[in-house]
Amino acid sequence: MLECVVNISEGRDHGRLAQLTSAVGRDLLDLHVDPDHHRAVFTLVGEQAPRALATAAIEILDIRAHAGAHPRLGVVDVVPFVPLEGSVWAEAMTARDAFAMWLADEHGVPCFVFGPERTLPDTRRHAFHDLRPATGPSAPHETAGATAVGARGPLIAFNVWMARADLELARRVASDVRGPEIRSLGLQVGDATQVSMNLVEPLTTGPREARALVLDRLRAAGASIDRCELVGLVPEAVIDAIPEDEWTALDLAPDRTIEWRLGRRAAPA
Repeated sequence: MLECVVNISEGRDHGRLAQLTSAVGRDLLDLHVDPDHHRAVFTLVGEQAPRALATAAIEILDIRAHAGAHPRLGVVDVVPFVPLEGSVWAEAMTARDAFAMWLADEHGVPCFVFGPERTLPDTRRHAFHDLRPATGPSAPHETAGATAVGARGPLIAFNVWMARADLELARRVASDVRGPEIRSLGLQVGDATQVSMNLVEPLTTGPREARALVLDRLRAAGASIDRCELVGLVPEAVIDAIPEDEWTALDLAPDRTIEWRLGRRAAPA
């Protein structure tokens, strides 16, 4: 089975979000909505639900009217396929390439691919500059923009909110903690600032370790953490490795795991 964590450039209009949610039905494991990022993260299973969601998003959203704290290429911004237990890497790659071809052929949206060739941050930086789309036209779709379609392993999206707004410090901390296992940005989010991270090796550098790295650097600057925020789900092995008395501070809980949500989906209605 494949997981697909689709990032859609809509986080404010509840009516539109309801339309998007209805398009994927019971293949939706989790939905995280952020109005400041103006972004919704749909954690899905399979290959059909991502296509249904993409079709709905292209029909009702317009990237020209979009403004939010998070960088984006298009209304269907990022579509990564992740092999879960029982699936292999080759299946994720096949699903990636098939989705990119489908989105270009069906909707005329240019797609950039990431995975073994390049990272998602590299894709964002080079798209339409010195990197041409893998499929579709050479220019962005008028209303849908472009899409980054990828294959990757399990990843945790994790935000650390600062107790005092300081964008310069947030960017400095993000730069300090960034490395092979952490991709990070310092962002202004409404009246607050956060260090927004993707933990790409969560079994070795998970939420506990990431929070500690950020906290050390904030304390050195006389600052502190307000709260942590998990975006989406985590593998069960990650939460099992963290003492239970730390879960709340890290925004973790047993029902925030991929395995728990898959079990609920499989249970009789």
